[in-house]
Amino acid sequence: MQKQAILLGSDAIANGVKLCRPAVISAYPITPQTHIIETLSEMVDRGELESQYIKVESEMSAIAAVLGSVSAGSRSFTASSSQGLAMMHEVLHWFAGARLPLVLVNANRALGAPWNIWSDQSDSFSQRDTGWLQIYCETSQEALDTIIIAYKASEQLMLPIMVMIDGFILSHTMERLLIPDQQLVDDYLPAYQAPYRLDPDDPLTFGAAAQPDLFYELKKTFSETMSEAPTVLKNCEADFRQAFARAYSPVMRCPEGDEKSDTAIICCGAMTGTARVAVADLNKRGLSTDLLKIRLLRPFPKDELCAVCRDKKRIIVLNRACSYGVGGTLSQEVRAALYHLEQRPLVNDVMISLGGKEVFPETIAAVIENREELSSVDCNWLK
Repeated sequence: MQKQAILLGSDAIANGVKLCRPAVISAYPITPQTHIIETLSEMVDRGELESQYIKVESEMSAIAAVLGSVSAGSRSFTASSSQGLAMMHEVLHWFAGARLPLVLVNANRALGAPWNIWSDQSDSFSQRDTGWLQIYCETSQEALDTIIIAYKASEQLMLPIMVMIDGFILSHTMERLLIPDQQLVDDYLPAYQAPYRLDPDDPLTFGAAAQPDLFYELKKTFSETMSEAPTVLKNCEADFRQAFARAYSPVMRCPEGDEKSDTAIICCGAMTGTARVAVADLNKRGLSTDLLKIRLLRPFPKDELCAVCRDKKRIIVLNRACSYGVGGTLSQEVRAALYHLEQRPLVNDVMISLGGKEVFPETIAAVIENREELSSVDCNWLK
C-alpha cells in the first residue's frame, strides 16, 4: 500500500528518511535544508522515529558525528546545503575513502560570494570528486523514492551517496505524492548489517596511514567499485520499480521530447520540469527537440548517455553550475562522455541560471529557437 499526501519537498524527504529507519541522525540547520532536519527532529521527539538525534554546532561536526556512527555499524543520515556542504568537504573525502555507506541530502544553493540563499548546483558539483555517488532529483516524489534507493545501493557498494534537490524550488514547494507503506520499504531495504565496524571485542584499524603503493592499490579498488556502481544502482532501481511501480534510471528520456529529433536538450534537477513544458510546446510548433535528464552525475553514466545521443547532431546543455574559466560544469561531463563517438554531436554549452535566476519555459524555448546563434566553442551566457 501507498498513501497519498501533499507535502513540502523537505517533508517528503524527511518521510523518506523515516521509512529507512536510520539509527542516528546528525545535522546542522542551514537554509534551505533546515525543514528536513526540523521535521526529522519532531518525528524523533514524538516517538515516530526510533533514532538518536545528535545536535551539533556545525556542519563539520554533523558529518564527523555520522562518520563515527556508521563506523560503529549504524545506518545514519545527515543533510546540508551550500556553505554547509563546503564545510563538510574534508570529511566527505574521509567518508568515501573509508568505504562507509551513508545517505546525505543536499538542498542545492549557490555558494558565496556574493551572499546568496537561492538555488543553483555549484555547491554539489564542486564536491563531485570526493568519491561520493551523486543523484539529482526533479520532483519531491523522486527525492523521497531516491532516499530509499540510495540506502540500498550505498550499503551494497559500501560507498556514500549524495542526493540533491534544488533549494526552494523543491524544498519549499508542495507536491502531491505517494508515501510507501513501511512494510514495503522494510521488505525492499532490510536492516543494515555492517560487514566491518568498530568493536572492542574484535578490534580493527580504521583510517590507518598507507604507504604509497598500498594507497595506490586502495584507490584502484575504489575506482573499480565506482565503475560497478551504475550497474548496482540500476539493479536497485529495477527492484524499486517492481516493488513500488515507479521507474528511474541514470539517464532518463522525457516523454515530452521527440526521440527522433537530431537535437536534444540535456539538464538535471528541477529545471527538467520547466524544460518539459518548453519542449512539448516546441514539438507542437514543429521545432522537433528531444529532452534528456541526467539523474546520476557520479559516476557519470557515459555508456547510457552515448546510447541515447549516438544519432544526435546537436546537444544543448543547460547548466546551473559553472567551472569558471572553462564553462558549464555539466557541459564538460557531457563532452567528455561523447568524445569517443565516431560521429560526435555538436555540444552547445549554455549557462542558463546561477544564484536562483529564474528559468521559464520561454527562456528554454528561446535558446532552442536561436540555436544556430549559439557559440560552439565558448560558454553561452544568456542576457
